[in-house]
Amino acid sequence: MNAQNKFFVVAIGFSAGGRQDLYQFFSYLPKIPNAAFIVLHHLNRDYPSVADKLLAEHTNLSVCWAMDKMLIKPNHIYMLAPNKMMTIKDNYLSTYDRDPLDKSNWAVDIFFNSMAENNEGKGVGVILSGLGSDGSRGAVHIHKFGGFVLVQDPETAMFEGMPLSTIIRDNPDEILSPRKLALALGDYLSITNLS
Repeated sequence: MNAQNKFFVVAIGFSAGGRQDLYQFFSYLPKIPNAAFIVLHHLNRDYPSVADKLLAEHTNLSVCWAMDKMLIKPNHIYMLAPNKMMTIKDNYLSTYDRDPLDKSNWAVDIFFNSMAENNEGKGVGVILSGLGSDGSRGAVHIHKFGGFVLVQDPETAMFEGMPLSTIIRDNPDEILSPRKLALALGDYLSITNLS
């Protein structure tokens, strides 16, 4: 792990039906010391988004769109912009345009893989409601590098594709409702930061 990586990076992936789950997650999130949050949402590539402003209504943390070469900081939320893909290295984000011919969106897997390798032991992946299987391979990678994986209980998700595929492919550390995922994350980070 790079010496600069003193804090946890928590990446949250979702698509269809996950926005309200995201709001619930942040509404119940305890005060988290020493963690930066990355939100990876499958946004419509053809329209501007106000997702940052909507999320800001449900959290006291600072919310912004991720930009290329941006240095992340604890207690901030960075959102993947529409029509972009993103990786992380030494706590700097790298964003690039999504291939216009790519009909499938693997933004969660791509970021999870990058985070797992660059934030070894301090990478946390969260999967909420969504169609497809994006995030499932990345979850396996997070565990390979000693990270922590939280998945929404499919019974509480509007669309179970992403949570269910992650459960099938990986062995998540917790499978809970968004509210309980937030509390479990708070417990995990508090305990791990003390150890």
